[in-house]
Amino acid sequence: MNRDDLILISVDDHIIEPPDMFVNHLPERYRADAPQLVHREDGSDVWKFRETVIPNAALNAVAGRPKEEYGLEPQGLDEIRPGCYDVHERIKDMNAGGILGSMNFPSFPGFAARLFATEDAEFSLALVRAYNDWHIDEWCAAYPGRFIPMALPAIWDAELCAAEVRRVAAKGCHSLTFTENPAVLGYPSFHNEYWDPLWRALVDTDTVLSVHIGSSGRLSIPAVDSPPDVMITLQPMNIVSAAADLLWSRVIKEFPGIKIALSEGGTGWIPYFLERVDRTFEMHATWTLQDFGGKLPSEVFRDHFLTCFISDPLGVKLRHEIGIDNICWEADYPHSDSMWPGAPEELGDVLEREAVPDSDIAKMTHENAMRWYSFDPFAHIPREQATVGALRKAAEGHDISIRSRSHRVIDPADKLEAYRSRARAAQAR
Repeated sequence: MNRDDLILISVDDHIIEPPDMFVNHLPERYRADAPQLVHREDGSDVWKFRETVIPNAALNAVAGRPKEEYGLEPQGLDEIRPGCYDVHERIKDMNAGGILGSMNFPSFPGFAARLFATEDAEFSLALVRAYNDWHIDEWCAAYPGRFIPMALPAIWDAELCAAEVRRVAAKGCHSLTFTENPAVLGYPSFHNEYWDPLWRALVDTDTVLSVHIGSSGRLSIPAVDSPPDVMITLQPMNIVSAAADLLWSRVIKEFPGIKIALSEGGTGWIPYFLERVDRTFEMHATWTLQDFGGKLPSEVFRDHFLTCFISDPLGVKLRHEIGIDNICWEADYPHSDSMWPGAPEELGDVLEREAVPDSDIAKMTHENAMRWYSFDPFAHIPREQATVGALRKAAEGHDISIRSRSHRVIDPADKLEAYRSRARAAQAR
């Protein structure tokens, strides 16, 4: 394996939305009521929508910054890399990191766009459509072949959500971001027939349900006074719950073409999970009446679920226990887990250490992503220009140095106290 020859497509990155995103896509009658980016006296920029204020937490955009600036305090756009919110700068950052393609999850609306669910259904739908049109027609279309487009759902109405899936699929978008647990958000669970129009639309359009960790708005935290390390460690646990919920659901049986991505959930846990679901089936199917048509649950998982990893040495080692056709790579730019701009080096170390053959590398780094998400970058970019080496050559001179961007120096003890205050407030709600 030559690291310069790698072709990297990331199925999990993030956008920090720019302030003008609604200008060209929201009907004029709604613009005065649309979410607005507000600059505050402390230097931070926050999105404000009616009574809701959504800060841009520092952990969401730390690419290119020292670890001393990690935290959950709000920050301004001028404190983060322009590549977080400017598509032209994002492409430069992608090139410098050797990344050919990227799928970008939303930030301020939330992964399931619950923020847009207002009492005015027409306004809510207009917001979702405006976001999706901006994302597809401006962000992704600015550089064909570089972005896997992703749509927000009309989470409050299954029929409208299905219609939006069909509308954006006609634009070439085959990924829908969705919650890991709709019941937590006050909607029917995955097991309810309410969502059947959505499942049909996803299957009919070959669209992937991309379920991101934390998309239910709740994380597994054992105690309000736990240190933040507990919350960060347990972030993937909700995606494990979602995987079990969907695997055992009627959705898998009644909509055999459904495809589900477990986004930013890692892969090392999956071999045990598959052992556990097969054991559960063996011991309990006689009374739970589970029937997968002669298949084991682990086989059904590989038919329907896509997983992804950042470096995950254990998952790479156990890739065939997981399913080599079910694994994609992610960069997680610009979040704190990201290895940008050194992804080819860190990933390359793992691949070399595990002696992964080139055929397996190709599947995990780009081929699986292309197949699952109906994405063909080579229709726009010659393969020889799509490699790590070629992209980095195109980015020569682009500044990727680690440097301070924060206006304020915050003592770590103050950051911890602020975290605990927010945790106590959340528990009180």
